[in-house]
Amino acid sequence: MGKPERKETSEFCLEGRFLEFVIKDGYKLKGLLIATSEGKRYIKLAKHLRDAFDLRLPPGTWLQVVGEKKYDTESGEVKLKAERIMAARRSVEIKEEVKTIATEKPEEKSTKKNTILVCQKSSCMKRGGQKLCQAIAASISERGLEDQVAIKGTGCMKKCKAGPNLIMPDKTRYSKIQASQVSTLMEKHFGTKEQVEMPISEIVNVKTI
Repeated sequence: MGKPERKETSEFCLEGRFLEFVIKDGYKLKGLLIATSEGKRYIKLAKHLRDAFDLRLPPGTWLQVVGEKKYDTESGEVKLKAERIMAARRSVEIKEEVKTIATEKPEEKSTKKNTILVCQKSSCMKRGGQKLCQAIAASISERGLEDQVAIKGTGCMKKCKAGPNLIMPDKTRYSKIQASQVSTLMEKHFGTKEQVEMPISEIVNVKTI
């Protein structure tokens, strides 16, 4: 007779506050830490979520996570793997419409108007890709462009020795871009902070001296 099955698999659905990303080897996105009513939980991300996850997700965001739970009957260890993640709006009744943060399928296109593509492969990450993503996210927030611009990680762009590599929304490609250059890059493609924040009526009335 064979050994009895040690692991039981089932589906799970839980809610909690996003705490931080779990990064392996300094650049590989592996999962999330979220705070639930039962304490802090680590949730591994399915591959299609790791490839499509929005790196600008702010800590404290309420998430609804659906996926697969594996329970080891011998050790009592429980492992969670997310297949879908959504932002849940907390209210008296948790029955409101939810906004998808990570696409269920990798081929689904972002609903954002503009997407900045950043290579997530090891060569680019080792050359400053992680800090580059963080700098872009901070710049987007400073300019109030969260509803207009998204950052998306991609596979290899075939210019490994010239990393980090990225592609702006207008398809312009850049190599060897560092975090310190992000401000200049954002101004070139989205204007200065003053231009972004200035009301349309004021922009129309500007005169050249």
